[in-house]
Amino acid sequence: MEARPSTVGEQGVFRSLFGAYPDALLLVDAQGRIALANPMAHRLLGYDEGELIGRRVEDLVPEAVRARHVAYRHAYAQAPRARPMGTQMELAAMKRDGSQVMVEIALSPLQEHGLPYVVAAVRDISAYPRVRQALQRARYAEHVALFGRLAVDMRSPQELMARMPSLVTEALQIDACGIYLPAAHGGAPRRVGAHGWPEAGALEGHEALPARVLAEGRAVSTADPDSAQRFALPSAWCRDGWASALGVPVTDRGRSVGALVALARGTERFGADERRFLEALAHLLATALQRAQTEEQLQHAQRLESVGQLTGGIAHDFNNLLTVIAGNLQILDELPALGREPASAEMLHAAMRATRRAAELTGKLLAFSRRQVLQPERIDPALLLSSLTDMLRRTLDQRIAIELMVEDGCPACTADAGQLEAALLNVAINARDAMPQGGRLRFAAASCPALPPELAQEWPGPRTRRYVAIVIADSGCGMPEEVREHAFEPFFTTKEAGRGTGLGLSTVYGFAKQSQGAVTLDSAPDAGTTVTLYLPRHEDAGEQRSDEAAPADDRFDGLRVLAVEDEAEVRQVLLRFLEALHCEVTVARSAEEALQLLDPDDPVDLLLSDIALGAGLRGTELARRATDLVPGLAVLLISGFPQAAPDTADRWELLRKPFRREELARAMARALRREA
Repeated sequence: MEARPSTVGEQGVFRSLFGAYPDALLLVDAQGRIALANPMAHRLLGYDEGELIGRRVEDLVPEAVRARHVAYRHAYAQAPRARPMGTQMELAAMKRDGSQVMVEIALSPLQEHGLPYVVAAVRDISAYPRVRQALQRARYAEHVALFGRLAVDMRSPQELMARMPSLVTEALQIDACGIYLPAAHGGAPRRVGAHGWPEAGALEGHEALPARVLAEGRAVSTADPDSAQRFALPSAWCRDGWASALGVPVTDRGRSVGALVALARGTERFGADERRFLEALAHLLATALQRAQTEEQLQHAQRLESVGQLTGGIAHDFNNLLTVIAGNLQILDELPALGREPASAEMLHAAMRATRRAAELTGKLLAFSRRQVLQPERIDPALLLSSLTDMLRRTLDQRIAIELMVEDGCPACTADAGQLEAALLNVAINARDAMPQGGRLRFAAASCPALPPELAQEWPGPRTRRYVAIVIADSGCGMPEEVREHAFEPFFTTKEAGRGTGLGLSTVYGFAKQSQGAVTLDSAPDAGTTVTLYLPRHEDAGEQRSDEAAPADDRFDGLRVLAVEDEAEVRQVLLRFLEALHCEVTVARSAEEALQLLDPDDPVDLLLSDIALGAGLRGTELARRATDLVPGLAVLLISGFPQAAPDTADRWELLRKPFRREELARAMARALRREA
């Protein structure tokens, strides 16, 4: 039978095991006092040998959680149980010098052996980097999820940028964090959110790191393993106690739109995990910014649509008024008595010129609001640019000098006149914003035998095609290369929030494509910007349409016309114009009345109708029914609405208000030829 060791021998073995155990061991009595501590416990907690004996175990717990620990110890004493290592949350123990050490604790009660003690095994988890790293990554992931929820709940990007820096400093346990956005026109980045950041001026050259992040579009750190890529802290930062820095870009579709920067006073505070954490937050911030921008652009587009619809309605009424004014002025101008009064004739002609300018202004407003339905046509660059620059001189900043240079004999081009004017207005407005203190804005036009060779691949077209180059150049601040490269992208803008949609130059690019032309942009900082539109040359530029060359006193002797117009004053002008053209006129106030007057057995020669006819049938529906009733009936529709063309262009001739009698005569001639 094997001999059993004596009790004294057992105690010696147990004491040796207690002293040699690799974890810190504390024997704690029922009152929470330490009865025994092994050497590892003294070393871990920074006490001399024997100093832990008799201390309350709460002395080793951080002050913030001591009250909870007392309650937990009392509850544990009521139902003691073994608790292995690794099953509890991360804990901290207070060392003698006041610092803390992250620990893991397992408890083993001895009451079942008749001893009123609990053995606490304390393990320093900082000795296990993989465990610590896993806990750290879990904490980072929790903060990323928190910010994701904030990004969903907060609709304002400003609120997100104000909240994020404190989230970063809390998660990384660092000293400061800031968010930077690019400044307009290539200036120093501007800080839009910060936590723990030094007061203005206290951190000299604080924009150095975000500026580099924005320029390079990648993460930049003091811990970069590549010394050539590493960010060297400015000496002023080092003097102020900063030792580590990390910046990551906020990117949108491959473009840097911001920088997230973190600072710490401890050395080597930023590794791969911290970089991935900041990049995840930067990605969430970029998504939130993009969502807010998209929502703002959608709301802006909806407002523009509402304004456009309102503009269309106003234009209809305004064009009716102009028709009455212009028509009556023309009738007065032809009265014999007026020829004997030179002063009256001069005033009348001034009123007629003002009416034409009002009609041009209405057309510009409609084209700019994109309510005009437009078609490619022959355009005289000299006339178009002369009219446009005349308007800009009255509407742009008076400190901007506007110049016009058109080559002698510059040929006509083929384009959509309204869209071309809108494109030139977009460029002019951008130029104005680039010259806040005033400057020079130059418009020019010249013949161009072919596209420049560097454009041939991007803008393919027939080799024999000739072009007209329209140039808009300003003396503004210009664009750096990184801005110029993205200038034609939709929604790209360097303007402050609320001052631009980023659609201006992109629509110019799209217009050039649709017109089978090209566009270039040449710009550099402090050297101004030049935009050149290449539009196809109108090859029949020297020919004039025969109907436009028709004489002003064209006659329609005996032509039977059914004129339909709901506005009494416009109807009166129409009647006088038609009588002056020697037509036989029947007048109707509505489509329904006109249908009653139509007789298939005794038809009229021409139906002349406004499209908008009050609450009844529209003029287009009247035209359909009338041509079904009287096959071969010539139709001429008139309208003050800009969007009327899709209903008429393929089937009937259209005349827009306001118009002169000569324009009415030419439109009538075209309508009659359609049915000839």
